[in-house]
Parts: sequence; structure tokens; C-alpha cells
Amino acid sequence: MENFTERKEYVSKLLSYKDKDLIKVVSGLRRSGKSTLLELYREVLLKLGVGKRQIQFYNFELPENFVGKNWDDIYFDIKKKLQVDKLNYIFLDEVQNIPLFEKLVDGLFATKNVDVYITGSNAFLLSSELATLLSGRYVEISILPFSFNEYLVARRIDTSNKYLNYELLFFDYVNETSLPKGVELREGGYDKIYEYLEAIYATIIEKDITQRHQINDKRAFGNIVKFIASNVGNALSPNNISNTLKQDGQTIHHATVERYLEYLTASFVFYKVNRFDLKGRKQLATQEKYYLVDMGLMNIFAGKERTTDRGHILENIVYLELLRRGNKIWTGTSRNSEVDFVCKTKTGDIEYYQVTWQMANEKTVERELGALEKINDNYPKFLLTTDGFTQSRSGVRHLNVFNWLLDTIEEV
Repeated sequence: MENFTERKEYVSKLLSYKDKDLIKVVSGLRRSGKSTLLELYREVLLKLGVGKRQIQFYNFELPENFVGKNWDDIYFDIKKKLQVDKLNYIFLDEVQNIPLFEKLVDGLFATKNVDVYITGSNAFLLSSELATLLSGRYVEISILPFSFNEYLVARRIDTSNKYLNYELLFFDYVNETSLPKGVELREGGYDKIYEYLEAIYATIIEKDITQRHQINDKRAFGNIVKFIASNVGNALSPNNISNTLKQDGQTIHHATVERYLEYLTASFVFYKVNRFDLKGRKQLATQEKYYLVDMGLMNIFAGKERTTDRGHILENIVYLELLRRGNKIWTGTSRNSEVDFVCKTKTGDIEYYQVTWQMANEKTVERELGALEKINDNYPKFLLTTDGFTQSRSGVRHLNVFNWLLDTIEEV
């Protein structure tokens, strides 16, 4: 077992659904740690006193588990080993490798005393299509690569040390990778990480997207990926992407751009954030923003000449953290200002977040604080920056972003 962070929030999420009459689906980017999560959860079950024989774990990336077998062969194999009159926990990892896997999952779900957990990389099969495929009720637990906090734990950095240079560590985090295996490769030098990320990118783009959706113009697709990666945090629309590429001499119809964007978000490479009109209190249908699942992939997409400024990179990391913490997220817009994130928390409350690298001058202070002060409601408003010295005013809480990411903010 890798000596990794325990991914506590995801394990406790799985525990909260334990023995409930639901299929548990763990989704997320390839290599974001789904299999490891199931293994960690299996360890927890054993510690809780579940007998070894009550747990069956199948990794369908291993050919011996599925080659030459139909779904029903696997179903009866599993059924033979079930412990009668005890609860059984069945883990099916990378289940999409089995043709008609949904019949296997539904069959197990209908079987008495069986609790089913599945993972799959190919997101299409595991998000938009899930409801149609699985007739059983399911809950989807979407996992992200390491947070900044988990990254530091994985690197065995003692965060209780008051004199840590968080800025340097943060640059490591965004320039290398947040993918669990990639962090393990650090000792071999950056080239190892780069090769690893290239391989993941190739698999996602080649296998999960271009083959599956029969995209013939790979160059156009690659250019769109590069364009979005270079524009994280900027408002984009299929139309303006199509027009920008046209100026570069490439003709890609906006409907094609839209389709490509859907494939990329369904494979968990990018996350799309809709705009919210603060005045009219409604979601708008244009000019969405996109954020990247792992900043290390930026080096692969946009090449070494990545130009994304550190403010947008910080915004991307804050977005992923808000997502990890269970928020629904929009970007806020009104006639004369923009707010980076409008969040609906797990408890249904509203919170506003503005993110900027640092309060360099009075102009920045006015712009960033002003955007939040213009919202006239009493919901919490936060300004996150890398400044060591923070200045809250008129109801806006200015917080150091590294403390916020590590969740070491004292509640007021």
C-alpha cells in the first residue's frame, strides 16, 4: 500500500453511504487515485471488523479478471463466493472494460446483502450515461487529484512549522503535478513527472476522447485544448474560441468547439463554471469559464511557454478547493463588476470569493475589495491573496490563501 495521504474526506463520504441501498460510483480523471481510494476504504472496512471473505475486489485493468469472460460469468463467480447471511462488499475497479458491465452491476445490486462499489475512467460512460445504464439507484462520488494540503502531506512536509515558505511549495505544486503517482516521481526529477503526464494526456486524448468520438482532426482538437488551457479563468464561448482560431488560420465551427468542450469536461480534464447574474439572481447561458483539473497538465497542453499568469493559476487552485469542499460554484457578474466565485455550500448557504495574487497597490485593493463590497447582501465575502498581512474591511474577510488552502483559518 502506498504510504499516501489517507484521502480522508473521500473515505468518510464512502462510509456515509456504506450499507445504503445505492450503487457507489467513484468517478474522476484517470490516475486521480480512484483505485487507491477503494483500497483505502477496504482497509477501513477490515478495521471496522468486516471479515476478509465478505470483501471481493476485482481490478478489470488486469486481463486475467475479464478476458474470455462475459458479464454473467463474472457475476456467477462473484455470487459463488458470497458469504450467506452477512453483508458482502464488492469492488469493481475500471468496470468499463467489461462489455455490458451495467448488467453485472445491476445484477449484483439486486442481490441480497450486497453493497456495490465501482470505478471507471471513461467519464462518458460514467456520468451522462449512468442514469440510463444503471437501473439501480446510484450515487456518484467524484474525486480530484491531491489538494495543496494532501500534496504537502505526501511530501512529508511538516505544516506546523511556522517558517515554511508556502509560496515556493505552491510553485512546486502547480509546476509539477497534483496527481498522486506524479508526486511519487518527484525524486526522479521533473523529466519523470513530465513523461508521466504526457502518457496520461495521450491516453485521455487518444483513448477516451479521439477514438471514442471518432475525432479525425486531431490537430484542431489539440489546438482547442491548448487554447482553453492557456485561458483558464477567462470567460470563453464556443463562438469566440472559434473566431480566435480563425484568426490563426484554422477553421473550426463553433458547434464542433462546443462538442469538444463537452468531451473534455466529461473526461474531467476541464471543469466548466457558468455565470451567475448577481442582480437578476439567475444563471446565464453564455461566456463560461474553464478550470484545469491539474496544473501540471498545463505544461503538456500549452508547452513550456505557458503564459497563464499566477493570479489565474491561483484562481484555478481555489476553484478546485471549493469543489473539494462540496460547493456548487458559479462566477458572479453584474453590470460593472465581476466576482470570481459565487458558491452554494453543502448546507445551502451562499458565499462569495475573490482571488488575486497580491494586493500590489491601492488600485488592486479598490478593484478586488470593491467588487465584493458592491454586493449588497449579508452573505460571507472572502478575499484570498498570498499577502502575509491581511486587511479585512466593511464585511469582507481578507485571508491568506495558503492558510485557507490548508484550512488553518481561525473561525471568527
